[in-house]
Amino acid sequence: MSLFANAVFHVSGTRLADLPPAAGAEIAFAGRSNAGKSSAINTLAGRTRLAFVSKTPGRTQLINFFSLQNGAFLVDLPGYGYADAPEAIRRQWQGMLETYLTQRTSVFGLVVIMDARRPLTELDCKMLDWFAPSRKPIHVLLTKADKLARSEATKTLKATREALAAWGPQVTAQLFSSLKKTGVEEAERVIGGWLGLEPAEIKPHQHQKKRKAPG
Repeated sequence: MSLFANAVFHVSGTRLADLPPAAGAEIAFAGRSNAGKSSAINTLAGRTRLAFVSKTPGRTQLINFFSLQNGAFLVDLPGYGYADAPEAIRRQWQGMLETYLTQRTSVFGLVVIMDARRPLTELDCKMLDWFAPSRKPIHVLLTKADKLARSEATKTLKATREALAAWGPQVTAQLFSSLKKTGVEEAERVIGGWLGLEPAEIKPHQHQKKRKAPG
């Protein structure tokens, strides 16, 4: 079974005080508003509406916990960087994200969603600055890779990986497309490794199964 299949909503909170006690391993997902974070989560889970996809960037202000069958949690953090959000709200989000990432002991790793056409924005770098000192793993999903020509996507991935080296060897990156359902198995292999899962324990995702050639 794929790592994120059968994820089940667990709890939401608008404040850190609303979160459940630190227990199972937490895989946090963060990303700039409209970078495709909710779509990426839905694609990994093989669901259409596990994470809410808002047509209005910055609408989701909750920290959402989803329980996985292996006892871990997928934690969907509020999108950051929405310019039209009131300044007070943006400061509140920033403080909540920074505190969660730097003080929550059950966080095992961070998945940062970046639009492949605009990776490593100032706020993306700030997220890396907050979390990288923990030495815990970080994996970057360069989403919407289908919007780039193959050669351009390859160049973007290479340049991003080179830039990410500044935050340490525990930071990795890959191309990802929710539209084309590509990059799912690679993401599951990397994140599963954080949880100590062997590749054989992660079954092929339903979108990634190879079809037999007609004949």
